Amino acid sequence: MFDIGWTELLVIGTVALIVVGPRDLPGMFRTLGRFTGKARAMARDFQRAMDRAADEAGMKDVKDIGNTLRKATSPRAMGADALKDAAKSLSGVSDDAGGGETATPARAEMTAERAEAAEKIRASAARKASERLEAEAEAAPAEAAAAPEPATPEPAAPESADGAETSPKDSGT
Repeated sequence: MFDIGWTELLVIGTVALIVVGPRDLPGMFRTLGRFTGKARAMARDFQRAMDRAADEAGMKDVKDIGNTLRKATSPRAMGADALKDAAKSLSGVSDDAGGGETATPARAEMTAERAEAAEKIRASAARKASERLEAEAEAAPAEAAAAPEPATPEPAAPESADGAETSPKDSGT
């Protein structure tokens, strides 16, 4: 309510000690404490009266509905509910890594869907592979025709008796 720090309280206490005097200071603090207690009691009574009036006017129901709505739309609660649902759906699953029998009808249905999807993927991959092979087969003759003729290598120059190469120009002189 009031923003009074320790330094302000020290200044107030020093001024009160000087103005009131050391003899009457404890009595003044006692009276101040009683006044503060009465003020707090009045504030509590006022708050209770306002709460009772709100309850009589039906505000309690609105408050309860608001709390329920807040809890229902809480992302934390939604995540917890989803986690609980996932745990419930996996509670009947066996720990077998080999697959074997499915534990629940939902799991069997999911396995059938996955098998169907896998078959579609395999068929699509096979179709694409055959299309690619056909395209490569059609492109191979065109690439072979467009490729340049390989150059024929020149014959190597004969070597002389001392191991040095001689060119045809040197042999004539």
